[in-house]
Amino acid sequence: MEKDFAVIKTGGKQYLVSPGQKIKIEKIEEEKGKTVSFDQVLLLVKNKKVEIGKPLVKEAKVSGKIIDQAKDKKVVIFKYKAKKRQKTKKGHRQPYTEVEITKI
Repeated sequence: MEKDFAVIKTGGKQYLVSPGQKIKIEKIEEEKGKTVSFDQVLLLVKNKKVEIGKPLVKEAKVSGKIIDQAKDKKVVIFKYKAKKRQKTKKGHRQPYTEVEITKI
């Protein structure tokens, strides 16, 4: 039995998704518990039928439920120039949205 899946585009990135999967995407301005629809579908495999978009698959949507709005782990940026007494230390936490794919 082959599983249905799709390739969607959101936040400037592409994700391979299937129903029941949880993904972390770039932050979108919605509340926890709401449903969200992704209409930029690049590839769709459903019932062993493959549809490739040119560039998008027409009338194809992937819907999901927002599970969480949070920040990722801290990334430390450290710049250092030898013999110049120059050093810079910064931290960054990227905000993300965790989405569970409900249907394709």
